[in-house]
Amino acid sequence: MIEVAFVTCRKLPGIHDDDGRAAEALRSRGVSVKAAVWDDPAVSWSRFTSAVIRSTWDYHLEPERYAAWLQQCAADGVNLWNPAATVLENMNKRYLIDLANAGVEVVAMKYLERGRPQCLRSILERRGWRHAVVKPAVSASAFGTWRTSLEGADVDQARLDRDVAGRCVLVQPFVDEVVTQGEWSLIFFGGEYSHAVLKRPAEGDFRVQEELGGHAVASEPPSAVIEQARTILARVPAPLLYARVDGIERDGRFVLMEVEINEPFLYIASAHGAAERFADAIVRTAAL
Repeated sequence: MIEVAFVTCRKLPGIHDDDGRAAEALRSRGVSVKAAVWDDPAVSWSRFTSAVIRSTWDYHLEPERYAAWLQQCAADGVNLWNPAATVLENMNKRYLIDLANAGVEVVAMKYLERGRPQCLRSILERRGWRHAVVKPAVSASAFGTWRTSLEGADVDQARLDRDVAGRCVLVQPFVDEVVTQGEWSLIFFGGEYSHAVLKRPAEGDFRVQEELGGHAVASEPPSAVIEQARTILARVPAPLLYARVDGIERDGRFVLMEVEINEPFLYIASAHGAAERFADAIVRTAAL
């Protein structure tokens, strides 16, 4: 029998309702599915046919321990999806710089190394950014993300200094399209496009996460957006079980915000057949 672990976290140890749809689709195919917390020392990951990272939503709070777990899975030959090496590269948003250097249109950024503070006002002035967003380079669910502006930069400098003292940080221009048009999330299973949602923040906010008041609506992107997302994904080391490509449309082009291949919410409930497509892709990983 194929045995699959959906990898979760201590705060939410069970299978999330959205992922539960895929779990039921797997069970209907004769596959055993159970939840397993990523840092539970009692779990023997090698016993599973496949271990699928799903809701490890606390990884950013202890990134070194999470990275060590990924490395141990690789050393033990665990059939982990997505693969440990690819997830390790994706954890830090520095990967966006590599994609930009490879020709992908990415939202602009200034990357600040841990322990190397810089003048926030100077960053904004040099790039002509009146409004900006500051976020940790390793983050989830908008953790530690905040807005700043040229007018408020001097006051916000102390906050930036505190952030950089403890972690690497990104400074990016505020993306108006997220508020005015919405942010696309395109979901791929086994490299094939499955479905998409358009996310918008709550009134007066800029963060699209549902736990912060944002909302997502099932929508079909223009075919050009799908193809551009597919081209971006082709630059990420394969194979991948799943990926979520986030970005906005600007003057008919898709501008990348993130490629999520660690623990993204996949909006399975939003699309007919998504659970079955994900289940089929998981079954195929059992043979790899």
